Amino acid sequence: MSTLFLTLGDQLSHSLLQHADKERDVIFLCEVWDEATYVRHHPKKIALLFSAMRHFAEELQAAGYTVDYVRLDDAANTGNFSGEVQRAVKRHGSTRVACTFPGEYRVLQMMEDWQKSFGVPVEIAPDERFIASKQEFNTWALGKKQLRMEFFYREMRRKTGLLMNGDEPEGGQWNYDAENRKPPGGGLLIPKPFTVAPDAITEEVLELVAARFGNHFGYLLPFTFAVTRNDALRVLDHFIRERLPSFGDYQDAMLTGQPWMYHAHIGFYLNCGLLQPLECAQAAEAAYKKGTAPLNAAEGFIRQIIGWREYVRGIYWLKMPDYKSENFLGADRALPAFYWGGETDMNCLKQCVKDTKENAYAHHIQRLMVLGNFALLAGIHPDLVNEWYLIVYADAYEWVELPNVSGMVLFADGGVLASKPYAASGAYINKMSDYCGGCRYKVTEKTGAKACPFNYLYWDFLMRNAEKLRRNPRLAMIYKTLEKMPPEQRKTITANAQEFLDNVAPRR
Repeated sequence: MSTLFLTLGDQLSHSLLQHADKERDVIFLCEVWDEATYVRHHPKKIALLFSAMRHFAEELQAAGYTVDYVRLDDAANTGNFSGEVQRAVKRHGSTRVACTFPGEYRVLQMMEDWQKSFGVPVEIAPDERFIASKQEFNTWALGKKQLRMEFFYREMRRKTGLLMNGDEPEGGQWNYDAENRKPPGGGLLIPKPFTVAPDAITEEVLELVAARFGNHFGYLLPFTFAVTRNDALRVLDHFIRERLPSFGDYQDAMLTGQPWMYHAHIGFYLNCGLLQPLECAQAAEAAYKKGTAPLNAAEGFIRQIIGWREYVRGIYWLKMPDYKSENFLGADRALPAFYWGGETDMNCLKQCVKDTKENAYAHHIQRLMVLGNFALLAGIHPDLVNEWYLIVYADAYEWVELPNVSGMVLFADGGVLASKPYAASGAYINKMSDYCGGCRYKVTEKTGAKACPFNYLYWDFLMRNAEKLRRNPRLAMIYKTLEKMPPEQRKTITANAQEFLDNVAPRR
């Protein structure tokens, strides 16, 4: 009786293999064309996963496991999970396939078909790397009219004991987000990001990715990501020592030429299994207890890990597959060419796309309040926005990307995830960044050829969607302001928005 243990590229954790018998079972990993191209992933993401998979396979072999590894360029590679798992079952005479619950609904559908297709039992075990199980989240959500992250987060604090004094939160508050919105003042000393030089395995992967995926959006080089658990732990340690102390204050700030700011840059490693969420949160708590990081920084980071990350996964599996087709606001515009590196005179968008193209990374405020804000205000179709986010970021997998984009960025789910649309004018971007100073548009002007497009697009969005949004209690004051606006001003706003959007070139 031999079991084939399938390990996916986003499941590179020894904890998933605790039931494997080293004498009898086979650990199977495969690089397949379909997974690299079902959307045209950023080449840095492909290189990260292929290199991490190859290093992980070597670690497993060194630990005494029997490992079967199929490379992308193996001549017999069928190019898809189903074909490769079926070949491996036959190759090893496996009597059972064991796999871990995947991160994407489409992969789960594949797995659920395998037992019938392959003629052997297929066991799909829970992914125990998450703090909240799928069933635990569903139980929490049962019967609730609103599924707000804040209340789920408190349950996760109680469950883990992180930053807790008995039943009470450390410092007397659950959430210190109000302290985490400082604009970027002068004289900030931002540490350089932790980098890892490519070894021989990674260099071989880089050659493969350059040859096969060189036409994908984004720059492959320089490639400095961690690709092993040991190096991912070094990235975490570097963040805790050098960036966490200022992370809370400046986590929403944006600066030209500083894409990494004080953020952790560990989403790459959390989402592929090289790091575990609880160990990351515990490291931040330990820094606070030692006095090397303030409470607002530790709490803000822990909330992202055990609150937001767990919450969006719960929403994804609770609401799929229907969640993917949500379009509450009826958005239908094409994605502009500048999202793919095309020209735009809006400096904030130019800088965020530049950072994304170079690094396969942008921090959460760049994603939400610049790139996402424009997509929301312009009414870009959710399918196109979701595809773009899934393509361009190395930490993007559908379970985390879809709720963030459809729920948080686009309000396409009508308020399942967010209590209001996160729409903003140019004033917010000006407050939280230095982008406006280098822009040909004037953030202080509301309408006209020189005005920041975010200013009139904001009000046009509210007018265009008034029937669906005006009853939202969090928008009541804004709609009262809109109602007091003179008709001629509203007419000018609409005309400016229409003219601007009509002249934004779509991707060819």
